[in-house]
Amino acid sequence: MTESTTETCLFCRIVRGEIPAGRLRESPDSLAIADISPQAPHHCLLIPKRHATDIGEFMKGPRAAEEMADLLAVGLGLVAEKGLSERGYRLVVNTGREGGQTVPHLHIHLLAGREMGWPPG
Repeated sequence: MTESTTETCLFCRIVRGEIPAGRLRESPDSLAIADISPQAPHHCLLIPKRHATDIGEFMKGPRAAEEMADLLAVGLGLVAEKGLSERGYRLVVNTGREGGQTVPHLHIHLLAGREMGWPPG
């Protein structure tokens, strides 16, 4: 990824504090924010602070396993804090245009608070 891409990336700008967002939880490597167009009563985005367009690119990083574990830990911290485990929740990674990805920066949707249908698409 070029520097200019990370300069204009929506999620990179949120991570840097250039764009306000409903910050819910944060660690040195990860950020959880409220989704601006929630699809469930509880809908947040888990965003790695390191820019990667998608999960395939992200997992090529030298600390990828550690960063992914941190990203999931941030999400599970929210699950525990909001008491979502008992009823259930869904984690979703959209990759590419046909996969439903609209922001070219890896992020995981955490959805809960309603019955989730299957198939999801």
